[in-house]
Amino acid sequence: MKYETLSSLTLPKIGFGTWKIGGGSFADSKTDSASMTALHTALEIGYTHFDTAEMYANGHSEELLGRAVRESTVGREALFIASKVTPSHLQYSDVLRSCENSLRRLQMEFIDLYLIHWPSAGMKLADTFRALNKLVRDGKIKHIGVSNFNLKLLKESRELSETPIITNQVPYSLADRSYIKNGMLEYCQKNDIFLTAYSPIEEGNLRANTTLESIAKAHNATTFQIALAWVVSQPCVITIPMSANPKHIRENFEAGDINLTQNEIDELTDQR
Repeated sequence: MKYETLSSLTLPKIGFGTWKIGGGSFADSKTDSASMTALHTALEIGYTHFDTAEMYANGHSEELLGRAVRESTVGREALFIASKVTPSHLQYSDVLRSCENSLRRLQMEFIDLYLIHWPSAGMKLADTFRALNKLVRDGKIKHIGVSNFNLKLLKESRELSETPIITNQVPYSLADRSYIKNGMLEYCQKNDIFLTAYSPIEEGNLRANTTLESIAKAHNATTFQIALAWVVSQPCVITIPMSANPKHIRENFEAGDINLTQNEIDELTDQR
């Protein structure tokens, strides 16, 4: 597995996303067995960065992730756990309450990375960061991040945060390069910020083409693995693909070991 390093933090290029673990927008206990199998598989394979949110399955995703960690032989200190506060909870007291609830569901003493999941119309970002800064000072969270922020909001967040903003989590893939076009990737690369790519293979719907298929054949890999390898070939970019299929979970992880040539990277970058 390749790693990406900021000034004070190193993370694996590929982590594990938990959207649809435990359900979708609401908890669905009928999926618990498959969800727990996916989480245990990821821990056994060697994933260490796990991304969840209070919005995922209405908190049930956090509960299952916490249970999987407790049942695993992997120590909590070896893991990097990220969670997110929902857009409707961005007022000062709501942020504090949301974090406490996430910690309770995870049954953990701290969260490594706590993100604003989405910006909210009319939000008072100064109040949100007053709460986030307090959570860092109190040891409830280690790092602060944002998600789905534009450049203006990211710059404002950096001014309000007492500690470095370590990531902006955004959709990014071969098919979706909007955060290259709007300057976000370049800004993150110049300012020591991770761009955390979600939906890096379009939730399994990435369309193959002859370029992708040819490069995949050359590396004895799947087209999805090559798409992931392209995403993480770029400086300051990490990603959090999700799958409940043990075979795909392993394939996603192994994509972190694929070394694309510069020519292959250029070919994939130039395709439309």
